[in-house]
Amino acid sequence: MYYLGHLKKQEKPHFGKPLMPWQRRLLLACGIISLGLGLIGIPLPLLPTTPFLLLSAWCFARSSERFYQWLLNHRYFGKSIRNYRMKGGVSLGVKIGAITLLWLTILFSVIFVVNLWWVRGLLLAIAIGVTIHIWALKTIRAEENEA
Repeated sequence: MYYLGHLKKQEKPHFGKPLMPWQRRLLLACGIISLGLGLIGIPLPLLPTTPFLLLSAWCFARSSERFYQWLLNHRYFGKSIRNYRMKGGVSLGVKIGAITLLWLTILFSVIFVVNLWWVRGLLLAIAIGVTIHIWALKTIRAEENEA
């Protein structure tokens, strides 16, 4: 199992004062909803996946050790979340994959789905903004990624 940076193997992440039970349940619900939105965002270009997964990780770290560890050790999402939280970036492959999928789905929508010119322009502007944001993230090299 993976734990973040300065945390020892059996320590639970600490983000301030202990929470009341209702606060933990609320954060758990928010984490589950955020995870659902992140999963929906995989095929939908206008719904970002990574921020929702990071929000889920934060909510789970505060509310549920079990869900937090499950997400950090998830087969598909865990490595990206750990890289982002521990190293502050993503691999070049993740950047290229995200930008490629973003543009394929945006262009499909602009060409085949949307008829209004201003909506097409808005979609393209959003795609440009998201592309700039993704490309501006720190790139983790392969040797850093293995560590």
